[in-house]
Amino acid sequence: MCRLILAQGRFRARSLVSAAISMSEGHTADHEGPTRCHPNGWGAVWREAGAAHRLAVHRDTRPISRSVEASSIAQVETNFMALHVRHATLPHTRGLEFTHPLEKHGPAGPWYFMHNGYLPSVYTLLGRERSHFDTGEYFEYVVDARHDSLDAHTTLEKLRALPPGGTSGNAIVVNPRRAYLIHWTPSPTPCPRYFTMHRLVGPESLIFSSEIIPALGPPERWEPLPPQRIFEIPLD
Repeated sequence: MCRLILAQGRFRARSLVSAAISMSEGHTADHEGPTRCHPNGWGAVWREAGAAHRLAVHRDTRPISRSVEASSIAQVETNFMALHVRHATLPHTRGLEFTHPLEKHGPAGPWYFMHNGYLPSVYTLLGRERSHFDTGEYFEYVVDARHDSLDAHTTLEKLRALPPGGTSGNAIVVNPRRAYLIHWTPSPTPCPRYFTMHRLVGPESLIFSSEIIPALGPPERWEPLPPQRIFEIPLD
């Protein structure tokens, strides 16, 4: 399982990185889920300042708290950033190949994908004999790289068609023109708070997060997202 955070507007990258570190170490965990620490790597995607329709990406297999200073991500200036900190569900899915954001390219450019949850049955809908990596199969299942947008209605229909056995399809999906937050968890779930994402709306920024981060805004200003929804964030 993993933690996600996305910000658009005016914000400090260092503050967002600090929020991701807090979630990765369990400091802001207020849920019934069994996973509190997320040490199996991290990744980020952000819009490069002054470069229309160009995204930058970083991935690291080490815990974010021990490796973020080796990157320059906390110093970047941007109006869009998404971060992912990971707890690998299965031991054999550790390493750079499995570190989010996953990436694929199409005629309209790159797509990036970050996931919190475990969807072990997606491979059956792709006609595969077995699963290699559930998040990779989920990415393939919902994102057609030939297009530059994600249709919310079609995506939710695909999620409802999943065979039982998964935990959540919460995800951040990004291309150079749009970002999407997929907020979808099968009902009922034994961990509703763990899989509920939250939104903080400020005068100049919008933040989505897997957990309430008091350092970014008072807890009373955070609101839980409605279930089974997809939010589109234009990057233009």
